[in-house]
Amino acid sequence: MTETDQPAPPLQQARFVALALITGALTGLFGGLFHLAIDTIVDWPAWLAGHMTGWRLVAASATLTMAATLFAVFITGRFAPEAGGSGVPEIEGAIAGIRHVRWERVLPVKFIAGIAAIGSGLVLGREGPTIHMGGSAALAASEMFRVRAADRQALLAAGAGAGLACAFNAPMSAVLFVIEETRKQFPYTFRNYMGVFAAAITGTAVTEIISGPRPDLPLSAGAAALASLPAFAILGMILGAVGVLFNRCIMTMLDVADGWQKRAPYMWPALVGLLVGALLIVAPRTVTGGERIISQIAVLTPSAGVLLMLAVARLFTSVASYSVGTPGGIFAPILSLATCIGLAFGLLAQTAFPDALTGLGVTPLSFGIVAMAALFSATVHAPAVGVVLVLELTSAYALVLPMLTACLMASLVAQWLGGRPIYGQMLDRALARAGKGAVKASDIGLAATPDRATN
Repeated sequence: MTETDQPAPPLQQARFVALALITGALTGLFGGLFHLAIDTIVDWPAWLAGHMTGWRLVAASATLTMAATLFAVFITGRFAPEAGGSGVPEIEGAIAGIRHVRWERVLPVKFIAGIAAIGSGLVLGREGPTIHMGGSAALAASEMFRVRAADRQALLAAGAGAGLACAFNAPMSAVLFVIEETRKQFPYTFRNYMGVFAAAITGTAVTEIISGPRPDLPLSAGAAALASLPAFAILGMILGAVGVLFNRCIMTMLDVADGWQKRAPYMWPALVGLLVGALLIVAPRTVTGGERIISQIAVLTPSAGVLLMLAVARLFTSVASYSVGTPGGIFAPILSLATCIGLAFGLLAQTAFPDALTGLGVTPLSFGIVAMAALFSATVHAPAVGVVLVLELTSAYALVLPMLTACLMASLVAQWLGGRPIYGQMLDRALARAGKGAVKASDIGLAATPDRATN
């Protein structure tokens, strides 16, 4: 809050915080039901395997995933094209005043198509849809209670934060996400800041009522000695380069998908759906969002070679899945990709320096956990969110210092290599496709400037 900002009257503050609480509750309701629906249907390949085997099983799985993918692509393109993908760039643009969220279309499309796409096995995360639905819930509340335009931006950000909170059961990450990821657009005042807290609280609370209170990825790792920090710094440097590669692959694959769409509509989503559906049976760890994969490889750690091959496979399936245009996020795929790389790095380091790492209290899993935060920092360019998100997900609080070290190096290397935040690139692309190429995501903070003086 700047020196010129004047505190809002108590009643006005209380009303806004109350609206934020309502927004968070709505977000938690939609997000909780969204997760519950996905958790209910995500085991369909196992059910299918109980009724058929061999090539018939592979063909049936491929056909079902293809059908679900095409359904999600169709209803998204037909009713709300802006609901495709993560939704975070759309929310950032809306907070800045340069994108319009048609909440009455986005909310149902994101919900239905997201369940179909993520539940089908595509390598997509749940956080993007819940963030977008949270912003849509905020706009619904704004219209219901006739919120003025200046306050709508702040409520939109609060709803988006609540979406992240309910996606990962991580309320503190949600607050930091609004501060760090939308720092150029968010109309920062004390009242608006408290609104983000309020929405994160009710969003998480309602989600916990539906799905239960727990870390999504409870992983056990002890403290690492200070002498091990150089190893984590090296891991961070590697993941900085991987983050730049991941972002470039995403943007390139989006262009490839556009080319296919112009020549043969629906052919690219059909091919990706067929591939993912087949892999669900043949190589299940290479597909799905990745939360379960992280838990599996953390307990039964494969060899370094297998982990690196899995990382390459998941990099391809992640960018291919995202390119088809269904609702779905990239947070979960990033975390699973990072875990593969971090565990592989830890195993190789353990082989090269067995006595040293053992004496420092470092295990391969320590590197796997830290890698999640580092790769998130390199791709999204939000290191504080990456650290706190992984801590809330895993409860590995003993690894705070290694995480900070790895995230520092990952962020620096990503910037030195010319990397840009993935959501900024996506927003630039959306603006260019909408004929607004002169507006850049790096400049959208200007759109929020006039509202910073409001209470």
